[in-house]
Amino acid sequence: MLKKLPAALLCFPRRLLSVSRLLGSMEPAVVRCVAGEPRLTISFSMAGSQKHMQREQDEPLGKVLSRIACNLAKGQSQAKKTKRKERQQPSESPELAVVKLLVDGGEVEDTVVNSEAWRDGAVLRVGDVEYLVSRNSPAFTTAELPVSLLAGFPVCPKLEVEFGDLQDCEFLWFKEQVPNISAQTSGDAAVEDMAWTEVGRARVYVPTNRDIGCRLKLCCTAKDGRRRGQLKELVSASAIEAGPGVCTFDTRHAYTAKQVDWPSVRVVSYNILADIYAQTELSKTVLYPYCAPYAMQLDYRQNLIKKELAGYHADIVCLQEVDKGVFLDSLTPALDAFGLDGVFRVKEKQHEGLATFYRRTKLKLLSRHDIMLSEALTSDPIHGELLEKVSANNSLKDKMVKRSTTLQVSILEDLSQAGRKVCVANTHLYWHPQGGNVRLVQMGVAMRHLSHVMEEVAPGAPLVFCGDFNSSPTSGVLQLVTEATVPQQHEDWSSSGPEESCPMELPSTLPPLLSACGPLAYTNYVGGFQGCLDYIFIQPERMQVEQVIPLPSHEEVTTHTALPSVAHPSDHIALVCDLRWNP
Repeated sequence: MLKKLPAALLCFPRRLLSVSRLLGSMEPAVVRCVAGEPRLTISFSMAGSQKHMQREQDEPLGKVLSRIACNLAKGQSQAKKTKRKERQQPSESPELAVVKLLVDGGEVEDTVVNSEAWRDGAVLRVGDVEYLVSRNSPAFTTAELPVSLLAGFPVCPKLEVEFGDLQDCEFLWFKEQVPNISAQTSGDAAVEDMAWTEVGRARVYVPTNRDIGCRLKLCCTAKDGRRRGQLKELVSASAIEAGPGVCTFDTRHAYTAKQVDWPSVRVVSYNILADIYAQTELSKTVLYPYCAPYAMQLDYRQNLIKKELAGYHADIVCLQEVDKGVFLDSLTPALDAFGLDGVFRVKEKQHEGLATFYRRTKLKLLSRHDIMLSEALTSDPIHGELLEKVSANNSLKDKMVKRSTTLQVSILEDLSQAGRKVCVANTHLYWHPQGGNVRLVQMGVAMRHLSHVMEEVAPGAPLVFCGDFNSSPTSGVLQLVTEATVPQQHEDWSSSGPEESCPMELPSTLPPLLSACGPLAYTNYVGGFQGCLDYIFIQPERMQVEQVIPLPSHEEVTTHTALPSVAHPSDHIALVCDLRWNP
């Protein structure tokens, strides 16, 4: 049975018990001292207030101890002045307290520099009060709860720890005992006096419908093995709200309820709709007027995206249109909690880009080989022949050079078999409906770069090429990828009119690739367009498709007219497949 106790008792009993065993009656004095930094920080509670002292590492200890004594005397003097003023008595100068630092029972000399004096386990004695020094103890440098909390959707705190390991940290989740108290109270005192009910002990908590209307509190302790830091308490700014009910990805999760076993890998490719595009007037009034305004808000959509991605239990996740802030503040903390590490490549002159995540228990990142396609075309000699052909049409070349389209390339190694590598590529090609010629040149650069990287650093490794290619199954890009060549007669060379036409025979430097998810009716479904734009390409001689996770039914996609909607966070649909990676 869950116990319902005041907040102060719920968060601290285990901690106080363990601390009292270690410290006896001593208070903690936390010291942060990092080699290479000029200063150290000493934090402790004195005379009822928290002190944070920053001192030079090479300063003699005696100066710090004198400062502590003076600060204590100043505080005592101020307190006595206030009392005597009330009693109209003359003030007296307080005596300085004796301040010492002890190591193994012996007093540390005043001439010893701070960096050597403040050892872990030392005792700071200030008058009759003793503090146990904890040097570089595990501590949270960042600890934040999401703003938006929905029932049925994972709450993933943003946590960064110093001198510790997130995998070792302890977590206690609580909810308000009485719903809606938060609307009637405010301030820290109200939070402290409130009764809370323990609801979870994992790093991630998924609220239930019974939690609706309640705020959440997280009490977390940073740890490194058995070494513990100070407890950190977080209270959500808002109460838990009702979720949207059934989402388009819920049925899909039935196919991905557990991870695949070696030597298979599960791959996801997903354009998650950047917030910088979702919040434009064009999006609200022209592209997605059917979507409820609250469902277009980033906080709401992030709840859905995190639940969707977590439920796929993927080993490799390639995302497009990732806002930089979303990668740092939302996706990285959430997916880290679910076992994935990630890398990000922002587009030049943009605030969004590409993200690739990989399961750290199965794969490790060996190297990155990201490029901006236009820059590579004009500066890398391996693209010299293509650049010469494109330069025959200055209008096309200028348009190509202005694009900030990026190719993200990551070489991953299988942790189960040393030396076994896979090349994971991720891109988002030029978006314009009449930009087929630009996309062909972009793909030509991408394919040559990939073949060069694989020859140089991962010979024999399979390629997994994910992305939003903004290309239909009949496009020149698809012909180039799946047939390894595109003829000069292809209509895409003249897609933007005769003034930018640049017909050429463009061969691929890679053998034909296979679209792992096969032919699809659409991967992008908005009010004015439906079509297949997203793909996961593989080398069929090195990987085989084991399972393609079915897309949502047409009925599910159109329940709320089109995408995005209250039940789907993007205008694209995630591609998910299981691939057998031949040992």
